[in-house]
Amino acid sequence: MLTLLISTLTSLVCVYSNPIVQIGSTEITGTNIGAANKVEFFGGTFLWDLDVKGFANLSTIGIPFARPPVGELRLTLPVLLTTFDVKIFDARDFGPGCLQAPPPPGPGVSDDCLTLNVYRPSGLSSKSKFPVLVWIYGGGFVVGSSSFYNATDLVARSASRGTPIIFVSINYRAGPFGFPQGIEAGQRNITNLGLHDQLTALEWIQENIGNFGGDKTKVTVAGESAGAGAIVYHFLEPRIKGLARAAILESTGSGTSFTPDRNEANWQEYVAAIPACAAAVGTNNTFDCIRSASTAALVQALVDTNLLYGNGSFRPVIDGPGGLIVDRPSQIVPQGNLPTLLGTNLDEGALFTPQTTDSTAEIEDALTAMFLPSVVSPEKLGATIASTFTLYPDIPALGSPFGTGNDTFGLSSQYKRYAAILGDIMFQSSKRTLAQQLAESGLPAFVYHFTDPDAIPVAEFSPAVAAPNSLGSKYNNAFIVNRSRNSSVPHTSELPYVFGSLINKTPSAAALSVIMQNYWISFVNDLDPNDSCGQKRPHWEQYTLKNQVLLELNGKHISRAAEDFRAAQIALWQDNADVLHR
Repeated sequence: MLTLLISTLTSLVCVYSNPIVQIGSTEITGTNIGAANKVEFFGGTFLWDLDVKGFANLSTIGIPFARPPVGELRLTLPVLLTTFDVKIFDARDFGPGCLQAPPPPGPGVSDDCLTLNVYRPSGLSSKSKFPVLVWIYGGGFVVGSSSFYNATDLVARSASRGTPIIFVSINYRAGPFGFPQGIEAGQRNITNLGLHDQLTALEWIQENIGNFGGDKTKVTVAGESAGAGAIVYHFLEPRIKGLARAAILESTGSGTSFTPDRNEANWQEYVAAIPACAAAVGTNNTFDCIRSASTAALVQALVDTNLLYGNGSFRPVIDGPGGLIVDRPSQIVPQGNLPTLLGTNLDEGALFTPQTTDSTAEIEDALTAMFLPSVVSPEKLGATIASTFTLYPDIPALGSPFGTGNDTFGLSSQYKRYAAILGDIMFQSSKRTLAQQLAESGLPAFVYHFTDPDAIPVAEFSPAVAAPNSLGSKYNNAFIVNRSRNSSVPHTSELPYVFGSLINKTPSAAALSVIMQNYWISFVNDLDPNDSCGQKRPHWEQYTLKNQVLLELNGKHISRAAEDFRAAQIALWQDNADVLHR
């Protein structure tokens, strides 16, 4: 009996030692995590209603920022939700990710996914007023989940250096549920729902982050890959300026921008794979059926059609006047640009390039398909592709992974050629153009180039791989074993450094991770990565039109460099935004 009493009292102490945040009449209970419990986490596991006898378990979700997009609300704009209808909200774990295939590890997937998570240093109050970093995940706009990103180490470091930040990660709808395509989507004006989810989450943060000790006037919105690309889309219109004061863009890219009818065939293929909706194919009335279909059937249809990562079937589209992307980005004067820290990795294209690539004709066909339907004449499109092969010759030493000489890793030399082309099209040209735009508008911009040879992308940060066994992928074990001789620094490989979750934890990589965290935290606090807190580190010069420089982030050396690598190649894509349909 005494043992039972002690156990019960211990359990009660644990419960009441958990951090609590009050929002309206609801208590949100978090948990202590990290070394010595120096970080508090608020996510979501169970809703308990005190008015229900026995504390009935109502559901398993995260902290909701919008009404659940289920039933009639599936395939509709998000509806902001700022209050709770329960008295105690148990927020000690992640909620599920949004519908996708394959499902993310951990809490799985659900329609009811418009939730967020909060990490903060322990001991804060609603009077603390600390800067806030909001994370938007990548995943090609078809996969991803906030549960991939554990910010414990980053938040703990912010506190230990005396510049604490609060970290918020958000979920948004992806794939056909976040970015519906086709003629019907355009006619109903139901597009870019995932982008609207992100803005709604930022509105929730403006309403509530003060209760967690955050300063709503000091929000930095950050993301990687599609997450960064989404922020660049938000830069096109002014709404983001009322929701954030700065941005961090890792491996930002600007994909081709089309109207939703471009992917009509893919949308109908997806609908046809849902057994209950097959009869609706071609009727231009598919949304109602999808709203009533089962979650399992919707996810299985994604698997059956293979309309997954990398083929561009589901992504942001031009939604016209009054929308978020009223035209191709190159035709719009951005209204929402913010002070920005941005950069790319050395071998961005390696993760997306099929290792079966073995001919110039194959690359030409892939590029042509990427740019169609074209807004330029066939002659200009042909001339641009011809220039591509002139500027990117079939010389392995000039291809990606860069700096690996004539080694082709047992593949055709065309692999390295195409990897270089894709990296410049998808990421390097977009980053350079944005940096120049920011500088031209007088906004602070700090540009990096991540080249650390010890970097390894891992599945946690690469939830789907377009080209299985791409160089740099965790699946290519032989390549990783030999990476000291032939190093690739592909897409996603900087993320473990930012989040302090290194797999290949060499002394130089560990040191670089700490330095990068200090730069990021400093920027969130001061809009400048060069504060004097944390360890001493090289000065990061601001990028200006007269001083187009970047900081090379490499564990062997961190150094200033001109932002002019592959000048002619990248200029080809900057100067032909119409060919790229940007």
